[in-house]
Amino acid sequence: MARRRTEPCCTSVLETPLREAEADELAQAFAALADPVRLRLLSFIAAASEVCSCDLLVPLDRSQPTISHHTKVLADAGLITGEKRGRWVWWSIVPSRVAELRDALGATEPVSP
Repeated sequence: MARRRTEPCCTSVLETPLREAEADELAQAFAALADPVRLRLLSFIAAASEVCSCDLLVPLDRSQPTISHHTKVLADAGLITGEKRGRWVWWSIVPSRVAELRDALGATEPVSP
């Protein structure tokens, strides 16, 4: 469901100016995380390591179509991956993608004002 990358997305935004493609990719991922429902959804999936879409309805107090929309956005950003089993999709986090986003905001040396 989510697209797979073979190389890291981006360098640190604090160390080197980003190329346009890198900025676009980072912006998509950070936009996916900018929604409170998606941020909570990601935290539920990360805490469980793998979770069925059906188990996200009640804790998030959202309908199945809404959960599907939000998981699609997270999957398109490469943050989660899904596996269809019967009627439902089981989701898991993509730790390397989350690490890429963390690293993109990091710097090897302190940032001076």
